[in-house]
Amino acid sequence: MASQDDPETQRPATPPARFDDLPLHPQVREAIRSEGYETPTEVQSLLIPLVHDQRDVLAQSQTGTGKTAAFALPILSRLDLSRASPQALVLAPTRELAIQVAKSFATYGRSLSRFRVAAIYGGQDYDVQFRQLKRGAHVIVGTPGRTIDHIKRKTLSLQGVTTVVLDEADEMLNMGFLEEVEFVLDAVPVQRQIALFSATLPKPIRSIAKRYQNDPVRIVLRNKTATAESIRQRALFVPPHGKIEALTRLLEVEDTDGVIVFTRTRDATVTVADELSRRGRKAAALNGDMPQRARERTIEKLKTHALDILVATDVAARGLDVSRISHVFNFDAPHDTQAYIHRVGRTGRAGRNGEAIIFLTNAQREKLRTIERATRQPIEIVQVPTASEINIKRVEHFKQRITDTAGKDLSTFEELIGEYTEETGMPMVTIAAALAQLAQGDLPLLERDRPRNKVRTRDSRHTRGPSGPGRVLPSRGVRAAPARGMERFRIEVGLQDGVEPGNILGALAKKAGIDGSVIGPIKIHDEHSTIDLPEGMPKATFRALRRTWLAGKRINLSRSKSKRAGRRRAR
Repeated sequence: MASQDDPETQRPATPPARFDDLPLHPQVREAIRSEGYETPTEVQSLLIPLVHDQRDVLAQSQTGTGKTAAFALPILSRLDLSRASPQALVLAPTRELAIQVAKSFATYGRSLSRFRVAAIYGGQDYDVQFRQLKRGAHVIVGTPGRTIDHIKRKTLSLQGVTTVVLDEADEMLNMGFLEEVEFVLDAVPVQRQIALFSATLPKPIRSIAKRYQNDPVRIVLRNKTATAESIRQRALFVPPHGKIEALTRLLEVEDTDGVIVFTRTRDATVTVADELSRRGRKAAALNGDMPQRARERTIEKLKTHALDILVATDVAARGLDVSRISHVFNFDAPHDTQAYIHRVGRTGRAGRNGEAIIFLTNAQREKLRTIERATRQPIEIVQVPTASEINIKRVEHFKQRITDTAGKDLSTFEELIGEYTEETGMPMVTIAAALAQLAQGDLPLLERDRPRNKVRTRDSRHTRGPSGPGRVLPSRGVRAAPARGMERFRIEVGLQDGVEPGNILGALAKKAGIDGSVIGPIKIHDEHSTIDLPEGMPKATFRALRRTWLAGKRINLSRSKSKRAGRRRAR
């Protein structure tokens, strides 16, 4: 079905003030009221009538606007519950989002007799999903890959589907699911409704809309800001090796509830979570390597306050909707502004205020300006909390603990302290201080400011010895051409990634079997490094090194142009 080139765009002149004014099933309204919702959001006011009337929709909306209810409520309101076969299919980019959407359907549809929803996604045992599908489900929520698996196994038939929802379509395409999405859309009946939701509308999304939708209504919800105004956004400039210390200090002075710390790699989630746990925080990693049951248990612990901090990758946190998230820390900068917006959208939900803090290196100042332009909001630059600020908070907590404990039954201890005072004649304040020291143990109550490392400038980066393999050269000024028999290469990691010469030497030696003694000078820049290696590198070695990972990134080894320039100067 082809769409028109310029779909109709709608915005409500006077959006409905209540859910009762929208075309919803009475039992669905009952479920909404029991959840405490009275007023629909803008996206819900716009979309519920359209989805209910089975219009195709192309909706551009940021996360956190209530779009799940915008399509779930009208779908539930027009289901034929006498048919226990799939009538609606929702595709989601990740299993976390699929689980969340399925739970929303279950919540809003709990008053509907015999209603069933099935979530199908990778990482869960097939037998569980086989039983769900065999029993029958009115709504299927699935990830593209697992949905296609069931279609090919003939355990899922889409012949009765009348509505297809593509949730976070741009993210599905970013994850490489274009062919899978097209496969599923080709498998549903020709006469069906398609509701497409996307934070952005790149060309592939528009192409899908044009190919598969029929006269869609385009909904564009442009907020004044791309991130909620209820979220305070801050940035700290810290070197890579100082991020854990900065995070720990911020956690001490901030009034946090639930916290998500975003890292770039799966390994980093474990490293950061372990370090926070070692420092006394209730933290755990959340990444794609974890079995699905372990992931679900971890999220449940966060919801029930058994856990306070999740350290997660972007993909693992997709669809994560926990109302107690007060802070989002961008421990590692996101790959692009859209990822930043999605991260920040995990906090400041349901009318609450939120806090978003990003760690950047000095070399990433332009990234900060890019984020500000994309979000249309200024980001406040702040400093790592000082020992004085930390100590103020510690003293406040110490006094509060005394107040809280004083409200309990202390008769036994009052009697013991009375006896001790009579026996020793020691002042009560001294006794109290001694008891406080016993409770505190060897850990000092107050923090001391540590001497700050001198900031390294481009001129201050040192060399390790006057000559020799693997020495670090200053990254300013003209660099001499490679020595005879050597060739200069570039790798895409640098100071901002926290790499040291030893890291580079170790990676090359391990992957290509290159002896460290034949490696020439290494020059580390902010965003890349160069290294001199023996000429005549075999093609297989070159390909292997290009695929080598270091500091959470592929190094993408390439021949440096400066090599040829240096040789021209040598002539």
